[in-house]
Amino acid sequence: MTIPFLNLAPMHLEIRQEMQKAFEQVYDGYWYIMGENLKRFEIEYARFTGSRFAIGVSNGLDALYLSLKTLGIGAGDEVIVPSNTYIASLLAVTYTGALPVLVEPDIHTYLINPSKIEAAITSRTKAIMPVHLFGQSCDMVSIQTIADNKSLFIVEDNAQSHGATFNGKITGSWGEVNGTSFYPGKNLGALGDGGAVTTDNLELAEKVFMLRNYGSREKYYNDVAGHNMRLDELQAAFLLVKLSHLSQWTNERQSIAETYYDLLNNIGDLVLPFVNINAKHVYHLFVIRSSFRDELQKHLTDQGVGSLIHYPVPPHLQKAYTSLGFQKGDFPVAEELSDTSLSIPLWPGMQSSEIEQVANAIKHFFANKHRSW
Repeated sequence: MTIPFLNLAPMHLEIRQEMQKAFEQVYDGYWYIMGENLKRFEIEYARFTGSRFAIGVSNGLDALYLSLKTLGIGAGDEVIVPSNTYIASLLAVTYTGALPVLVEPDIHTYLINPSKIEAAITSRTKAIMPVHLFGQSCDMVSIQTIADNKSLFIVEDNAQSHGATFNGKITGSWGEVNGTSFYPGKNLGALGDGGAVTTDNLELAEKVFMLRNYGSREKYYNDVAGHNMRLDELQAAFLLVKLSHLSQWTNERQSIAETYYDLLNNIGDLVLPFVNINAKHVYHLFVIRSSFRDELQKHLTDQGVGSLIHYPVPPHLQKAYTSLGFQKGDFPVAEELSDTSLSIPLWPGMQSSEIEQVANAIKHFFANKHRSW
C-alpha cells in the first residue's frame, strides 16, 4: 500500500456535502468579495483564537507583512526571527524594509530559544516574531516577559499551529498583532490561498482592514496607500465549514501522534518530537530526526511511504539572503535540524494500518542498519 505524505481526501470526503452547499450559496449569492461569508468567518475565527478581531487576508505571508506594517515597522528597524523557520517569516520582515535578526532554536522543541533572544536585541529592535512551528507553541511566557521588559512588540507567526496553546492560552492571541495562513495543507486549510490577522487592538484592526483593501474604509475613498490583500468570499465560506470540524481533526492528529510515539520509541538514533510540558501540540507535522535521515527517506520512498524535509536549507543559507553575509556554521542548531529532520505522514482520517505501515518501514530501516553495524 502506497502512503502519501499528505492525503486530504478523507477529511474532504467527510465534509463534501457541506462544502458543496457553501459553494452553491456563494455562487448563487453573486457577491464574491468582502461579503457576509467573510464577515462571519472573521467573527468565528476571532472567537476561536480568543481575539477581539480577525481580518481575513490573501495569504499567510501577507498576514505577517500587514501585521508588521501596521505597527509602523520599516527601514532601519530590526525584527527577531528564529533561524529555523520557513522563509516566509523572514520575507515578511524584508518586505517592510526592516532587517530580520536570526536567533537559534531550542534543539529539542525546534522553536526559538528564549534564552538567546536578549543577546540579539539592539537599539533598533522593534519586535519579536515567535514562529509556532510544526504545531507547537513557543514558550510564550518567557518571550512575553522579554518583550515587556524591553518594550518590544510580539508578532506571532501562527501558520502551522491553529489551536495550539501555551499555559492554556491559544496561539494567535499573545501578540499585539499576529498572522496566520490557511494554505490548503494547514490544519485549517482553504481550497486555495488565504490568511488572517488577529489582534485585540481596535486601532490596529482598523489599520489592517484598510491596508488589505487599497487603504480604504469607504469605497473610492482611500486614506492611505494600501494593497489588494483580501480573503475572498468563497475561501471564507469553505473555511467556515472547516473551522466547525477543526477540533475533531485536531483530536485525530493528536491520537495519531500518540500512536507514533508508542510504535517508534527507542529505535536506533531516532529522535521523536519533544513537547513542552506547558504546551498543547496540534501536530501540523510529525517531525522525526536521525543522523541517517537521507538514507531513511530513501528507504521510506522505496517502501511506498511519502515524507518531506522541513526544511532542507535554513533561511540564512538561502540564495535570497546572501546579502546578509551568513555562512555555513553561523547557525549550527538550525543547520543540524535541516540535516537531520524528516516529516512523516500524519493527517485526519489516517487509518491504523497506514500508521503501522509507516512505523514498520522505519523499524525495518533501523533493524537493517543495526545488522550492518
